Amino acid sequence: MSFLQKTMKGAKIGHFKNTENCPSTAMPIPKEVCISMSQHMGPPCTPAVQKGDAVKVGTLIGDSTAFLSAPIHSSVSGTVTNITELVTANGSRTQVVIIETDGQQTVDESVKPPVIENHVDFVKAIRASGLVGLGGAGFPTHIKMNPKNLSEVDTLVVNAAECEPYITSDYRTIIERSGDVLDGIAAIKKYVGITQVKIAVESNKPQAIELLRRLTEKDPSIEVCSLNAIYPKGAEKVAVFETTGRVIKEGMLPSDAGVIVNNITSTAFIGQYLRTGMPLVSKCLTVDGGAIKEPKNVIAPIGAHFSDVIAFCGGYSCTPKKLMMGGPMMGILLFDDTYPVLKNNNAMLAFDESQTKVEPEQACIRCGRCMHACPYHLMPRQIELASQNDNLELLDKLKVMLCMECGSCSYVCPAKRDLTFSNKLAKQKLRAAAKK
Repeated sequence: MSFLQKTMKGAKIGHFKNTENCPSTAMPIPKEVCISMSQHMGPPCTPAVQKGDAVKVGTLIGDSTAFLSAPIHSSVSGTVTNITELVTANGSRTQVVIIETDGQQTVDESVKPPVIENHVDFVKAIRASGLVGLGGAGFPTHIKMNPKNLSEVDTLVVNAAECEPYITSDYRTIIERSGDVLDGIAAIKKYVGITQVKIAVESNKPQAIELLRRLTEKDPSIEVCSLNAIYPKGAEKVAVFETTGRVIKEGMLPSDAGVIVNNITSTAFIGQYLRTGMPLVSKCLTVDGGAIKEPKNVIAPIGAHFSDVIAFCGGYSCTPKKLMMGGPMMGILLFDDTYPVLKNNNAMLAFDESQTKVEPEQACIRCGRCMHACPYHLMPRQIELASQNDNLELLDKLKVMLCMECGSCSYVCPAKRDLTFSNKLAKQKLRAAAKK
């Protein structure tokens, strides 16, 4: 990956930040929430409640003994009416806890600020909060804060690039919750032993950059880095390289390069949680798209059905042709709007017909645009051919496992080839072969 030391490329895409000036607004508590037991990377949680149980805001309703997991809490007060299964957006099944709300939002007696004296206490508190990466990945944050090489980690990269089109929820975090952001940074510095902080923000957010620089100007350990607004600057490896110059090689974690990467809303939540003790029970998400009447940034309880969130935004202006959780480049398509809000949701997009036209694939014209757009300088067309021929040895040499499926190659392809999907399929083939 020596090529990374020269430049990090990407795709010039429309940003469509229509809701950047829309303050975050809390929606009314719905009549029912559907809280998934799978809201993080790793094994799902096991329900800790039964049908008929009364719950309050912050009540623990799911947990797991697995290493890669995070507990789940009730976002409402009310009564558990059912524990059933949900077909997830990727086609798998997971348990969900259905809660009929009472409208009171009574807070659980266990909710209180954690007592933290050292790094061990800090990691335990972060796990107890249920925090996962709120930028979309859903990686349990307490694992990030406890790397095996703790003494070698000296840098925190706070990722506020928010490079996906439409999404502005992280931007609103900066504008509305800068105090929580700084408190979260201070806590991570203190308990993890961080000596320098880089806050990564794309240059198309000048107000956010100016605000953060003004608030941190007296702290030489914090640098606000303005990144060129070229997608995908918010990708983990890209953000680390752009802010520190360090390269996260194939198979490495950020901690192997002495870095912890944390989303800015995740960082703000840490500051809030240490002050209030309220676990992760709500999420701000951008609701936008041509089929939405009133695009907004909505603070929704975890488990609220998207239909209720959209109703708060005035409902549909027309029949949506595509529903998406997340941004249009890396988001996940939904089969209907009954799907519940998850911890790592940052957007709900409903596109109209004009936004969903798909042009037919044509023959590759060997222009090389896909390779030039790839942040890692991979060769998507060669990967596609190797995958079609089941040439696993060549796929390995072409470093397809480095692909983060950002979609840049598909976006710039004049032949409209779905190269991102080809890369994903190739990675699955290599994983299947490795298991055998």
